[in-house]
Order: sequence, then C-alpha cells, then structure tokens
Amino acid sequence: MKKIAILTTLLLSIGFVNAQTIQSSNYGTTGYIKSDGTIQNSSYSTVGHIKQDGTIQNSSYSSIGYIKSDGTIQSSSYSTVGYVKSDGTVQNSSYSTIGYIKDDGTVQNSSYSTIGYAKGVDKRWAAVAFFFFKFN
Repeated sequence: MKKIAILTTLLLSIGFVNAQTIQSSNYGTTGYIKSDGTIQNSSYSTVGHIKQDGTIQNSSYSSIGYIKSDGTIQSSSYSTVGYVKSDGTVQNSSYSTIGYIKDDGTVQNSSYSTIGYAKGVDKRWAAVAFFFFKFN
C-alpha cells in the first residue's frame, strides 16, 4: 500500500512547462504530469517520475512500479495490480472493472460517476494516478 500511495502521489504531481493538469471532480487541481514524465503535486514539488519504458519512480528515483505497453500495471515486485484497456476501461488484478478513462479525459468510477479529470494525459498514466494510487 505504501508503494501505491507513492505512485499515486507521483501521478498527481505533474509539471510546469507542457504539463497536463490532474483535477478532482470539482475541478480543483491535485497535480501535474509533465511531458517528460515528471509528476508534481499542486505546489509543483516533484513527487515522482514515469520513464519512457514505463518504469514508475518516486522522487528519489527508486522504482515503485511499472506500466507495461499492453496496459498491465505492476508493483515494484512485478505482481499485477490491474489493467488499462485501450478503450479506457480500468480493471483490478481480478479483471473486475473499477472505472473508466474517457477520451476527453473524464475519469469515472465503476458506477459511471465522475471522480476527476485528466485532459491530455495518457489513459494508462491517468488510470494509475486515479485508481491504483488514489489521486482523487
């Protein structure tokens, strides 16, 4: 759970220049994701990094998880914690649907209630932030 919290913090915190904003359901800014994968909190402090190869790191550059090209989300020990399908459906490790990332960046829970917004953010990154690292 500690690793999940760190990953969530990383995903909520994203950049200054070329940064995409992560917002709560009431449009409050919770963080930023910069185009280079730097994750910042709402105060622009770096909380983590997502590398081009899918490695998720904390602010000290320690690996805390992985996003695979097929949408599989793994912990640092390579155990699967969930999946993000190409259509934006987010599933837990048991393949139960836990939410959706819409093309317009709207993030919904499994009941289709909006829990936040991640306009312009890669669906896999947004899913990790909202569902596996609780950035909402």
